[in-house]
Amino acid sequence: MIKHRKRILLLLGIPLLLAALYLLTYIPHKLIHIAPTSVSKIIVFNGSTGKQIEITEPDHIQHIVDNLNGITFHKGKMSLGYMGYSFRTTVYDNKGKVIKRFIINTPDTIRYQGFFYKAPGNQIDYDYIEKLFDHYPMIWP
Repeated sequence: MIKHRKRILLLLGIPLLLAALYLLTYIPHKLIHIAPTSVSKIIVFNGSTGKQIEITEPDHIQHIVDNLNGITFHKGKMSLGYMGYSFRTTVYDNKGKVIKRFIINTPDTIRYQGFFYKAPGNQIDYDYIEKLFDHYPMIWP
């Protein structure tokens, strides 16, 4: 009888625990936690124009990373199968390794790890990134 109860508890408990853990991913949180000084470059590909730039100036890196660090995102629907984007963004550390990869769709929406994330408060400084395409030379993807 006791073994039977334990088995039922396990059969019910494990799925409930997994469901609870999954639901916790929908709690608003910050997706970007990067120290600007640990970033050597940010490569941004503009999906609208086909141009790509490599951002290396410390002031520009500082501004972008501080802006992204300060935004809380809400997880939304899955992004699989959706085409098109504004800025495909890759952040590199001082050793040249990728720290983060994500897509900026709009000033309040990014795609990250297969989901859309919305920023209900602070917004991505989309215009700042867009203006950097006039500052940096284009590099080939």
